[in-house]
Amino acid sequence: MPVPGVEVRIFLKDFKNKNEIEKHWKERGFSFGIWTDPPGQCWEDYVHETDELLLLVEGEIELEMQGKKIHPKPGEEIFIPAKGIHCVRNIGKTENKWFYGYRKILFKTK
Repeated sequence: MPVPGVEVRIFLKDFKNKNEIEKHWKERGFSFGIWTDPPGQCWEDYVHETDELLLLVEGEIELEMQGKKIHPKPGEEIFIPAKGIHCVRNIGKTENKWFYGYRKILFKTK
């Protein structure tokens, strides 16, 4: 069952090409970073003031939002809306690797 506000979509065939993903995300107004977690790592109840993108590159992760669990496959891009409480867990037996980015916030000046 889908989680309201969370979008899952298949990304480019060559989703391991960090430079292409970084370029594409920057064109959409997002930062770009690379993260790895050991097996069993859990990031519980995180909230960000801005939208987030996450794309699993290697391994297995579980995302939980609004009581619903998502198990993205490598190459699936996940959109997490601003202020959405979420958990990310490495449920695999190996280290995982994922790309993440936050929407850049532009401040208005008077």
